[in-house]
Amino acid sequence: EEVGVKVAQVAYQASQPWPFPASIMLGFRAQAETTDLVVDQNELKEARWFTAEEIRTFGEWGDESISFCLPRKDSIARFLVESWVKEVSRFTS
Repeated sequence: EEVGVKVAQVAYQASQPWPFPASIMLGFRAQAETTDLVVDQNELKEARWFTAEEIRTFGEWGDESISFCLPRKDSIARFLVESWVKEVSRFTS
């Protein structure tokens, strides 16, 4: 949404309670139809694509000694990233 990527095959993956303001966060996966990223500076600092191999080198949440960190272990974002990496790895190994 914030980077202008057109997507298809949107599928629900999971949900997570969000304490404030008593909400629920929904996690979806989709197939990117475009790969060009347009960063809205009012929404994001930067955006880029990563391979599964690159993601495997990421540090843990809060580790400031490394450039890129995974989301918190208890977050839906972490679940989405890990499930994608696991799925991609089945086809590339």
